[in-house]
This record gives sequence, C-alpha cells and structure tokens, in this order.
Amino acid sequence: MVKTYLELAEVTQLEETAGHLRDKLLIRLLFHLGCRVSEALGIAVSDIDFNKGTVTIEHLKVRLKLSCPGCGVRLSKTAKFCPGCGQKVQKMVTEEKEHRRQRILPVDGDTLKMLREYIDSGGPLSHNGKQLLFGISRNRAWQIVREYAQKARLPSLNNPESGKVHNVSPHRLRDAFAVMAVKRNDSGDGLRLLQEHLGHQSISTTMRYRKISGEEHKEWYEQIWQVK
Repeated sequence: MVKTYLELAEVTQLEETAGHLRDKLLIRLLFHLGCRVSEALGIAVSDIDFNKGTVTIEHLKVRLKLSCPGCGVRLSKTAKFCPGCGQKVQKMVTEEKEHRRQRILPVDGDTLKMLREYIDSGGPLSHNGKQLLFGISRNRAWQIVREYAQKARLPSLNNPESGKVHNVSPHRLRDAFAVMAVKRNDSGDGLRLLQEHLGHQSISTTMRYRKISGEEHKEWYEQIWQVK
C-alpha cells in the first residue's frame, strides 16, 4: 500500500541521513516550520530572533481581498482612492499588504540550537545585502531532499488529490508537519492556529482577521513538539 504522508520517524531518519549541516538544517526547517521551500530559502539571519525564539517568514502567496471601509466596494492592490465613494484608501491598502506579507513563527529549542551552530560556522551566504541561510536555488533544494530521501530509502508518496505517486519533496515535509499537528490537536483552536502558521487563507472572514497572540501561538507550537 502506497503511503500518503511521511511519519515523524521517517522525517527524523531523513534529517539524520543528511551528510552536511546545511542540508540537515534545510530539512529540519521545512518540517519544523511547515514552510514552503521558497519561504525557507528566503530566510535571512536577520529574520531570526534568538531571544524570542521566532523566525519571520516572507509570505509569498498573498491573496488580498480588500474592500473600502466606507462603501464596501472591492479595491485593487494599487488603489489610492475608492472607485465607489472616492475615499482615500492608499494607507489602508499599504498597511494590509504589509500585514499579510509576512508571518512570525515560533521555533523549538533544538532547531534554534542548530540555527546558531550553522550561523556560527559561517554557513549563511551574502546576497543582495542579506545574509541568507542557504543561498541555493529552489531546484537545488528539491534535489537535496530527493537525494537524501532515496538514500534513507523512504517510500514514494501518493498524492491524495491526483492519485499520482511522487518522490519525497520539500512540500511533503510541510504536509508531514500539518498532518502531525492535526493528529495532536484537532480542536477548533488548533486548526485555526495551524491555518495561521501555514499561511493559508482563512476559514472565514472573521478568522482571517483575528490576531493571534504570540504566547498563544507559542503554547500551541510547543504542545505539538511536546517541549518541556
């Protein structure tokens, strides 16, 4: 029987198979943060707050649905004035774009230690004025995950939507995190926090705009990893 998702033990095996600290860290972040590969590759040293135990992720899939607060007319991403009532909306549009542009994720202690070790060893690379953690292409990241998955003899996975069988990929590590999170906490609040963590569109308009306190998010995340 072909599997649909990787289990925790299999992802751990994948990470342990990686022969270089950079590759171990890439695999760990894709799984422990549940982020997209493009988001992981965009992480800079300046995005990591070791004191707060967080990392800022550039949210690359932003779908804005803006409406004028005065008359409710839909607004474009570049709108300066409402086409319906003429109200100035440029500031509101800019602020909403900035709000949806990034999300701040909690990081478990072991991953923070690995990040510190990697940074102290001189792993990050300078690019366009930033110290990027990895400095590799998306294709190279896929290749790294695929090669170590084959070396670890991990099974191919079935796509539940298409029915097709694929090799282990970066996105499958994101899936594995999400499945594990749901298994450990499938309450309404747990699902809401997972949705915010992954950067998905909200279940409802109310949920989309609800602010999550950093402490609540951290407690939810630590419960997933059973951090003491």
